[in-house]
Amino acid sequence: MNANATLQPRIPAAGSGDELKFDFPGLRIGVAEYDEGPTGCTVFHFAEGAHCAVDVRGGAPGLLGSYPWTEAICIAGGSLYGLEATTGVSAAMLAQRGEVGWGRIATVCGAIIYDFGPRSNVIYPDKALGRAAYEAVRPGVFPQGRRGAGRSATCGKFPDYPEYEREFAGQGAAFGMCGGSRVFVATVVNALGVVVDRQGRVVRGLRDPRTGERRHPRDVLLPSAENAPPSASVTENTTITVVATDHPLPPILLTQLGRQVHSSMARAIQPFHTPRDGDILFTVSTAKSTATVNNWALAEFASDLAWDAVLAAVAER
Repeated sequence: MNANATLQPRIPAAGSGDELKFDFPGLRIGVAEYDEGPTGCTVFHFAEGAHCAVDVRGGAPGLLGSYPWTEAICIAGGSLYGLEATTGVSAAMLAQRGEVGWGRIATVCGAIIYDFGPRSNVIYPDKALGRAAYEAVRPGVFPQGRRGAGRSATCGKFPDYPEYEREFAGQGAAFGMCGGSRVFVATVVNALGVVVDRQGRVVRGLRDPRTGERRHPRDVLLPSAENAPPSASVTENTTITVVATDHPLPPILLTQLGRQVHSSMARAIQPFHTPRDGDILFTVSTAKSTATVNNWALAEFASDLAWDAVLAAVAER
């Protein structure tokens, strides 16, 4: 029996909370949430599909459907059971089409963030949650903060040092034009490490509850492993990022763009891709732009947007 059977996913009202407005034709985004849990889901839908590459770093994160072509990406917060939300998105897309002929199967990539630390109860993301998030998709708006898949995300959590607090993170995004091509980056920050701004200051995570001061891991961690206290528990985390552009890129360059952006995120989240983190980045291209853009410049631009997206995910609201 589905433990969520008596629950109804909630779709936040338009204009509620912090939202990023952006101009990316063909990209629609929706979120749905269970108030209990809290558990949420974020869906990115590409109206005409998009070329897709996936980069996975560290750990063993939950990933479903590493396809070279995708119509939607579903991110659910919770546990490995959250991959079930992806099938809800697929089913909703098929129901909308009204037919299931050859070549019309919905192509949906899925990934999950999991972090049970900050909550006392668990509501698993399920098909109903994924379906509701898909039905809520709309163009040009991305809900930020503790919304959708970012509802239970946290950062700055070192189980060896319980005197320092983990802090809630969330989801954030950034958008810009690079030489006539659109670039949109969204991320759900759920990491062992802290978030650092461009001045090197820790802005989220590893907070001392007595003083309110946030510390950098290098100032807290003991210099030698043999002197370190035993781990209280193994904490598993997944930060998930979507980089979308309308710039046409062949598969190898699409993959390279994703890898460059993913590596650059270590500037904003420190440490990043640790043995207790498993991080996923989807790079997608709708190939609609006719602008001439240097691929290196595009990757650098997207990398800066990724830092902006991380900061937006953890901003005070």
